[in-house]
Amino acid sequence: MNPLHALRDTYRLEKAALVAALLTPAMQKRNIRQALHQLSALTDRVLCQLWERAGLPAGAALLAVGGYGRAQLFPASDVDVLVLLPEPAVAGSELAGQLEQFIGSCWDVGLEIGSSVRTVAECLEESERDVTVQTALLEARRICGSLALIEDFTRQYRAQMDPRAFMMAKTLEMRQRHNKFENTPYALEPNCKESPGGLRDLHYIMWLARAAGLGNSWRELATNGLATELEAQQLEANEALLSLVRARLHAISGRHEDRLVFDLQTAVAESFGFQSVAPDGQRLALRASETLMREYYWAAKAVTQLCHILRLNIEERVSPASHELVPLNERFFDKAGMIEIASDDLYERHPHAILETFLVYETHVGLTDLSARTLRALYHARGLMDSSFRHDPVNRATFLKILKQPSGLTHAMRLMNQTSVLGRYLWPFRRIVGQMQHDLFHVYTVDQHILMVLRNMRRFFMAEHAHEYPMCSQLAGGWDKPWLLYLAALFHDIGKGRGGDHSVIGAVEVKRFCRAHGIDRADAALVEFLVREHLTMSQVAQKQDLADPEVITAFAQRVGTERRLTALYLLTVADIRGTSPKVWNAWKGKLLEDLYRATLRVLGGRAPDAAAEIESRKREALVQLALSAQPFESHRKLWDTLDVRYFMRHEAADIAWHARHLSRNVGASHPIVRARKSLAGEGLQVLVYARDRADLFARICSYFDRAGFSILDARVHTAGNGYALDTFQIVAPAMQERYRELMNLVETELVQTIERGGELPEPTQRRVSRRVKSFPMVPRVSLCPDEKAQHWLLSISAIDRAGLLYVVARILARHRLSVQLAKVSTLGERVEDTFLVEGAQLQSNARQIAIETELIEALSF
Repeated sequence: MNPLHALRDTYRLEKAALVAALLTPAMQKRNIRQALHQLSALTDRVLCQLWERAGLPAGAALLAVGGYGRAQLFPASDVDVLVLLPEPAVAGSELAGQLEQFIGSCWDVGLEIGSSVRTVAECLEESERDVTVQTALLEARRICGSLALIEDFTRQYRAQMDPRAFMMAKTLEMRQRHNKFENTPYALEPNCKESPGGLRDLHYIMWLARAAGLGNSWRELATNGLATELEAQQLEANEALLSLVRARLHAISGRHEDRLVFDLQTAVAESFGFQSVAPDGQRLALRASETLMREYYWAAKAVTQLCHILRLNIEERVSPASHELVPLNERFFDKAGMIEIASDDLYERHPHAILETFLVYETHVGLTDLSARTLRALYHARGLMDSSFRHDPVNRATFLKILKQPSGLTHAMRLMNQTSVLGRYLWPFRRIVGQMQHDLFHVYTVDQHILMVLRNMRRFFMAEHAHEYPMCSQLAGGWDKPWLLYLAALFHDIGKGRGGDHSVIGAVEVKRFCRAHGIDRADAALVEFLVREHLTMSQVAQKQDLADPEVITAFAQRVGTERRLTALYLLTVADIRGTSPKVWNAWKGKLLEDLYRATLRVLGGRAPDAAAEIESRKREALVQLALSAQPFESHRKLWDTLDVRYFMRHEAADIAWHARHLSRNVGASHPIVRARKSLAGEGLQVLVYARDRADLFARICSYFDRAGFSILDARVHTAGNGYALDTFQIVAPAMQERYRELMNLVETELVQTIERGGELPEPTQRRVSRRVKSFPMVPRVSLCPDEKAQHWLLSISAIDRAGLLYVVARILARHRLSVQLAKVSTLGERVEDTFLVEGAQLQSNARQIAIETELIEALSF
């Protein structure tokens, strides 16, 4: 047997040769898998020799797990192994010494080993407790040792595997990982393994497929009908590119580095043959690193699209359900909240249906995604979106309709970008997809930044985000054509990367767009102004003396009108907040607001203390208070505790009703509950005013659940004095004949329930309808931080049933999460609920996953 140092020297020489080969021109995407297999095989041989040298028992076995188990060992990756001991395990100091010798010799040779020593029973117990262990064992591969023991382990492990539970756990884990990377593959320094669209997404799909017994390779998934042959080829090609990038990152950095950091991008790019300077010495339009990153982003985008398709297909195989297809029109169906095309060749026969898909997504409440069938059809329809498609008047009209819809725009545009439709239709946009921005100001590629700005602009018009942008929300409340601001956001940086002033280039592009789409001249002029001047306000606010009247006067002259000023202010805030989560701060906000107010005075406009709509509601509420003989200014004490969110979310009649009952009870020591016949014409409207606490919302819901009421809508608001002001819309059987009786009942019993305290009761168990049993739906739960990471948005999609809101509220209360805002939407047999929550538990990823898991389990039948 070779001495240990000889084995070490041989291993290091052979590994160095294999790693050096990774950087040669001969190493291409097509042979990276073989290169990784060679690194794994070399490690296998060394481990086998060390295993034999340690003299471990014949009944034991050595397995490769994790990435090493896939035989995809990267140059600086850990070598993860499992020492599997027989049942019962051989005990004693002799075994301990042998194990110590084996693991120590691995490190002496130069193997950065990660080891675990378990019996079969211990493996099964640990994998059932920890999904990470379960995943690692899923890819276990024999290196040496007892074949019979490994076969026994494999048989028991497979028998224990629950594909549904595994899928749920891995999906929640994937969402957590994506949240960590801002849910985008387009970070300027992406992690080629962990970022969305990276290798881990491909591993995730293959884990799901293996756990469900659907295949162990992309080709097998195609054979089993989960992917097409073309998709399997593209998955293989993109996996090869990402693997080659990662391997070269390791080789060049000499360490376990999976991030394409700026310091390494150029070196990695040059290893691919990309250059920044042409042979004649002329600088090329794109740097070598930019060319590499564009290749990477296109691959990551394709991985994101294809993995989404495969995940939905695997989910249907693992959790087969009879989804009722609800017709949306002659071309599309609603399939459990997803848009399903009527036929696979729909887009080939009717190219107009491509853009119509996203218009349908916006105009039908409850649609949350595209089905696997639709995603696949869009993926294969990219070639149809040519010049004639872009010039088609029908398509142009449809695109404008998409921009003008009152809801769903942000998600629609993201879907259009993810499916490559946005760049195919809006050709200038295609040029900035995956384009880097070489500064520390932006952390996203140009296309991702634009969509972030569009999202920010859209949020100005949404009540549930008013706490993020108070001033902007006030101004947005009085704006008449939001779509013009969305269009400006879409084009403001579209001219980047062409040389010259991108603002001027963008203004030319948006002017051309407006002319082609028949937009009114005045509206077109406003949008062109916004795109051309979108940097001006931030430059003036942050670089010039705002105390100088000449600065303010010059800026006012440049802006010209109050309408332009307001629009530019909104675009500027949205733009700055869309560059990086760390860029925006309160001081910048104050500078912009000071500039806005000072310029407004110069222009002769009124101070924007509140949006016109909010002021109108207040005035109408005051009229109603006067008609009910309320004392003058009696409302003031209550209104002073309420912010813009409250007034944005309540009609004048509700505001007046609240003031009548609460003006004399602000800060009351006991809960106030009032009920009235709903102004909507059905059910009761219930007002609850009480000192806020973590379980208040759940306790109110528990009462309605126990009393047999169904909650149709809940508007939860926390006033500035720490009191909750909540309004519920409820219904019950035979309510039409018993309004007065039920109102008195609610006003009495709900106060008692709130004051009683104690443990929250168990939810009432009720029978599930036959319809729900016939058309089951997999519940979906999403928990992600808001803009400031001060609150979290919890979105729930599930089958509706009596007491469902209490089930959710009770779980949130158990985890001491406070509900700040709740939007309840019932869509036939399905609910789409959104909650704004906060609590210390949300600072832990493990607790977040536990909360999501508990919610999914509670919402499942």
